[in-house]
This record gives sequence, structure tokens and C-alpha cells, in this order.
Amino acid sequence: MSRFAVPPRRTAAVAVTVLAASLVLTSCGSGDTDSASGDSFKAADCPKQPTTRWAEPASGGGTHTVATAMGDVKVPTAPKRVVVLDTAELDSAITLGVKPVGATRSDVASGFLDYLPKDKVAGIKDVGKIGAPNLEAVAALKPDLILTSKVRDGRSYQQLTKIAPTVMTETTGYPWKQNFATHAAALGRIPQAKKAVAAYEAHAKKVTAALGGAAKAKALRTNVVRFVEGADTRVYGCQSYIGTILADIGTGPTDVVNGSKDGLMTELSAEQMNKADADAVFYASYGTPEKSKEAQVTGGALWKNMRAVKDGRSFRVDDQLWIQGIGYTAADEILSEVQQRLGKK
Repeated sequence: MSRFAVPPRRTAAVAVTVLAASLVLTSCGSGDTDSASGDSFKAADCPKQPTTRWAEPASGGGTHTVATAMGDVKVPTAPKRVVVLDTAELDSAITLGVKPVGATRSDVASGFLDYLPKDKVAGIKDVGKIGAPNLEAVAALKPDLILTSKVRDGRSYQQLTKIAPTVMTETTGYPWKQNFATHAAALGRIPQAKKAVAAYEAHAKKVTAALGGAAKAKALRTNVVRFVEGADTRVYGCQSYIGTILADIGTGPTDVVNGSKDGLMTELSAEQMNKADADAVFYASYGTPEKSKEAQVTGGALWKNMRAVKDGRSFRVDDQLWIQGIGYTAADEILSEVQQRLGKK
């Protein structure tokens, strides 16, 4: 099932296999923090994000070996016909200057996610929905490399390997930086990947400065709320894709997410929405505002009485970009939006 066919979404345990990357990531703050308005929200008790390393693949004879969730896999040194089976893999490829010949799509009418540059996705063949790729369509493209994850397509691994060398990460979401490094190794694009990471880190520091510096950023509590058609509303925690981005600029969620499963998210009913309050709240909808209950909740008294709303610090954001994208191209746009919304004017 596609992770966009909710609920639930991304409930697999976050088993972070350190396969690559060279980032030492900052952690969210903990304890009580003084907000800019004089009150305080208690910060989530966020563990330090894992330190990861680049793993240069061993090469020879026109192939190189990549460590994956399914063991070592030999792939072409410079793959030419790549098929990607999830949004994170598509973002990675685009970030690294590779246009796949085929990709799966999420459950959105527009096909590939809207935040991706149109010229970068033009001509990519649709090979089905995430979690249920059309294997015949994949094979017809004659790929020389397939990128996906075990949590998405582990059950189809043997079939996929008969089509082309298949590189799987363990899961998606929280370990997106480690996964990106694995994608870069598979694509033979580690130098380009290191440049993308360095640019992201510099951008994150720029946003922290725009928030008034590290101390003020740490004192700023920011919750990310997602209204979901057919499920309770979600507040994302430290061990989510969006949570890591906020941690990188020094801010993070309130303690509403403490005790959440795997640190991924907490689910709230409409009657509990005041628990999502923070110094600033970003919110998005999976599904229409009516079907996801966004319109009902944001029109209600609990939402309107939240301090973030009263202070003009509740911001509707694009679900495709903030939640579904999962990669450095998306993250760069999110950083720009955070700076625009919360930075010094």
C-alpha cells in the first residue's frame, strides 16, 4: 500500500541502517523554553540524530558495489536508465542531476509531486503507484538500476532483481539523509551529493541566523500539523522527515509528541487540537480541507484560541512539499519557506 493511502502512514519501525552520508546532525532542545511572546512551551525530548558516514563503493569492471538493506549489490558505474519507486528516490535523483526513465507516483491527481521542477520530470514514464508498481511497465523501460526501499517493495525484491540491479534502503522518512547517500552511491554521484549536503547545511545556518541566532531558534517551538482524510490529525515528531529539517535550524516540536510511537508522530482528535499549540504552527492537508477535517478544525474555537493562531503564526503549507517529498530538493524549499514565514523582516 502506498504511504499516501492513509491511514496509517509510515508506521514501520524506523530501523536506521547506517549505509552512508557524512553529517553530524544537531538535536532538538529539551526542557522549558521561553518563547518570543513571553510564555513558554515545553520542548519535545528529542534524541540526537544519528551520525552517518559516506561509504565509497568498491568498483571495477564497469560496476561498483553498494551496501543496501538487502546486502551488497553490484550496479553499473554510471547507470543510464534508472527507475525510482518512491518520492524520496525521485527527489534524490533530481537533486543529483539524474532524470529517471520511470517513476511511481503518489495518490495525487497531478502525478509527480508539484514542487519538483516541471522540466526535470518531463518525459519520465509513470510506472504505477507507490507500493504497487507495475512490474511489466518497469521491465518495458529496460532499466539498468532500480531505487526503492524495503518497506515499500521488499516483497517484490526478487522480481525486481530479475529486471535490474535493485538498491533498497531499509525504510523511508526519518533516515532520509542516510538514504540519500545510498542513492548517491548507487548512481555514482557522491561528489555531487556532497555538494548538495554542503549547500543544505549552509542554507540551514542562514535560516537559523534569520531567526535571530541559535539561542532564539532553540527557544522557538514549531509544530507541524497534518490533517488526514480518514484519520485523526497528526503532529509530527523529531524522528520524521520534517522534524529533522526543523532540528537542523535549531527549533522543533513541543512535548505533545513525547511518547509517540517511534518518535514519528502523535495523533490528535478534533477535541484535542489545543495540544498542537506552539510558538508557530505549520499545517497541511492530505485530502481536501473538507474531507480531511481541516476546514472544520481550523474554523472551530479550539484552533482559533491557540496562541500561534492569535499571534498570526499559523501557516498553511503544501502537503506535497512538506510531508510527501522527502529529499534535499524539497528540504531546500522548506528552509526558504520557514525563513520567509518566521525570519526577521
